[in-house]
Amino acid sequence: MCNLYRMTKNASEVAAWFDAVEGTGGANFAAEVYPGYTGLVVAEGAVRPMTWGFPLVLKGKQGQPLKPKPVNNARTDKLATGFWRHAFEHRRCLIPLEAWGEAEGPKGRMTRTWLSLPDTPIFAVAGLWRPSDEWGDCYSMVMTDSDGTDAAQVHDRMPVLLGSEDQTRWLGGPPEDAFALCRGWTGPLAIARTGDPWARGTTGDRLLL
Repeated sequence: MCNLYRMTKNASEVAAWFDAVEGTGGANFAAEVYPGYTGLVVAEGAVRPMTWGFPLVLKGKQGQPLKPKPVNNARTDKLATGFWRHAFEHRRCLIPLEAWGEAEGPKGRMTRTWLSLPDTPIFAVAGLWRPSDEWGDCYSMVMTDSDGTDAAQVHDRMPVLLGSEDQTRWLGGPPEDAFALCRGWTGPLAIARTGDPWARGTTGDRLLL
């Protein structure tokens, strides 16, 4: 699952890269995006700021509502379930990335490994979005098995990467066509292992449904 990605380009640069318009409304962005943070997505032809993660409202032992948790990853085998189905059928988006991060190493000493497309300054990951009462518009990243891909060296799941020829199909095609794109990336990936501690900057629990 992906709980961290890197994105340093601004909205104008993203709009130019994906032939989209720059949406209205400013927002502050961190170069490293975590669940619950604001990131940029391409939705309905515009680059828009949204919160990373669909809110999952939990209840305490006495039935009281607890602070929502961001469900930031959507498994491909769960897209037909109630939590994801409407967004998958009606609100698909592109998530611009420069790289995504995974944790490697022994527990308590995990370090960051970055995965990206070689010689590609920005690439697109399949996303879903929806409005929410808790955080306004929010998005989640679609994840699939990494079997048979370079990413399998690092993790058994990876984001669904979309080549330029598949982005329009993901955004506007029928659900069955979009689902056919939910597969591991078989092209080469750049894998950069670092000594940076994984835990730096993390903010609470991350969920995948």
